[in-house]
Amino acid sequence: MPIHFGTDGWRAVISDSFTFDNLRIVAQAIADAVASESWDKSGNGGPKPDPKKIVVGFDTRFLSDRFAGEVARVLAANGFTVMLSQSDAPTPAISFAVKHQSAIAGVMITASHNAPRYNGVKLKASYGGSALPEQCRRVEIYINDNEEQARGPNLMDFQKAREAGLIQKFNPLPAYFEHLHKLIDTEIIAENPQRFVVDSMYGAGRGVIKAFLQGTGCDIAEIRSEMNPGFGGIHPEPIAKNLGALSSAVSSGMGNFGLVTDGDADRIGAMDERGNFVDPHKIFALSLKYLVEKRGMNGAVVRTVSTTRMIDRLARKYGLKLYETPVGFNHIADYMMQEDVLIGGEESGGISFKGHIPEGDGPIMGLLLVEMIAAWKKPLGEMVNDLLEEVGPAFYERVDLRLSHPVAKGEMTEFITKQAPKEIGGEKVNEVSQRDGVKYIMADDSWLLIRPSGTEPVLRVYAEGRTNEMVKALIGYGKKVAESVV
Repeated sequence: MPIHFGTDGWRAVISDSFTFDNLRIVAQAIADAVASESWDKSGNGGPKPDPKKIVVGFDTRFLSDRFAGEVARVLAANGFTVMLSQSDAPTPAISFAVKHQSAIAGVMITASHNAPRYNGVKLKASYGGSALPEQCRRVEIYINDNEEQARGPNLMDFQKAREAGLIQKFNPLPAYFEHLHKLIDTEIIAENPQRFVVDSMYGAGRGVIKAFLQGTGCDIAEIRSEMNPGFGGIHPEPIAKNLGALSSAVSSGMGNFGLVTDGDADRIGAMDERGNFVDPHKIFALSLKYLVEKRGMNGAVVRTVSTTRMIDRLARKYGLKLYETPVGFNHIADYMMQEDVLIGGEESGGISFKGHIPEGDGPIMGLLLVEMIAAWKKPLGEMVNDLLEEVGPAFYERVDLRLSHPVAKGEMTEFITKQAPKEIGGEKVNEVSQRDGVKYIMADDSWLLIRPSGTEPVLRVYAEGRTNEMVKALIGYGKKVAESVV
């Protein structure tokens, strides 16, 4: 079977590997895994989940609603009550619904930020975050077992399942909004309402931020919020090169800043009043600063190996414990469930904070930015400049090298570690880390990371430096090493 659960579930090209037949096979394996005795060891900190209830949601991709209906049919045929979202919804809203409804699991049909030709399945656990690696492995085991035993998926007619109450449609947004109202101070926003643009990149975040802020006096212009499964021919990933439309909207005076969410709205990006991209590193650092200095909150800070070390410098300043994890929000979620974590985030824009589910959430982080701008009474660009004066400068770049075939991570790590130089760009290499790929950390806190992607055939090269020249030197060296590996 061409089905593998990576960093966050299964993704494949529609009509190539991502077919109705393969999806039914995956749905049956999910039903078998969830029904097994060892599925829910984690608990969700609340009432014991209903072992026969599963939430299913979907994004705006081609056929996502039909794929979700097919998953619901298989789960219903296996005796589960399926709460099926009535329309496309953000992944974090579906994840919250899993916890809120005390369901045993959740299935989200999405390929997140991947190209339009992809679709996928994200698996959620009862606590409202990504399923644990061992839970995903259990699904893979059942996929293989069912294939070996020539056991096909159970199927139930959709209408009959509806009539029997085994498939129930619901709107995940009201409960999600009620929860967000406990975490976002709409009174501060209403005292200083903002005028801004929201770009949902044709994804499942469309209309969500605007609907939540209704009645606060904010003037919100929305772009790319209509249904377009081709995403206008771009990857729905909130990175600078994909945001020409948002830059134009802000520059032409539609708003004083911009917020952007990815295909399934679990990631955030922003744009300042001059049309400059404000990347997730800066959003993460600003959020940490705001939560500590304005809200007086504390707790541990968790970041992935590819995320800015501005976070380390702020954590040191505030006397907060800092943890570094491999790439993937599931690793951050582990800490959020075990410890008192103030905020956790990754360079791709998945960020969450205390009181929320252990899941990257684009809308809540966008709303927190609106609250920050209202509370600090400063333009976003000025807030970023103040941050960089305090803990920067920090220049960042990522280059993706497409692979013709997958790279063996262990061999690559060993090879690059052995190749470790004494210095790059005139700075001494102080430390070599193998937490996820290989990371060279320089004497001045600059760093270079080389790692294979967990979701697509790509070798990623990341660098952060105190000057643009240093970043160029790091990226240049990283590309040379990466190409020798390829």
